[in-house]
Amino acid sequence: MAYSEDPELSELRRRRMRQIQEMQGSDVANAQAYAAQEAELQRRDAERSEVLRRILTPDARERLARIRLAKPDVAASVEQQLLSLAASGRIQRAVDDVTLRALLERIAPDRREIKITRR
Repeated sequence: MAYSEDPELSELRRRRMRQIQEMQGSDVANAQAYAAQEAELQRRDAERSEVLRRILTPDARERLARIRLAKPDVAASVEQQLLSLAASGRIQRAVDDVTLRALLERIAPDRREIKITRR
């Protein structure tokens, strides 16, 4: 006995296939948007790194890298402040290690000092 195809069942299959194809199309669009967003973030990061490389001396870049390892939030704050100073034209010469330390002390002056006394 041969099974004849039900027209209602074939219509449901066609609709479902169309839905799947539309979902795959939207997934591709989402992936492309994500890739574009990721490329934009990488471009901004490269631009930021280039500006920091130009305005910091090698010693200051090294200190900032060590700070980034220990305290990423403080390093991000210092970088942002340096970038805004550079964008406004208030940095006349390369920022050296001494200047960077002074900037760090202004940003995070409330360091706790721990004293241990033995009896």
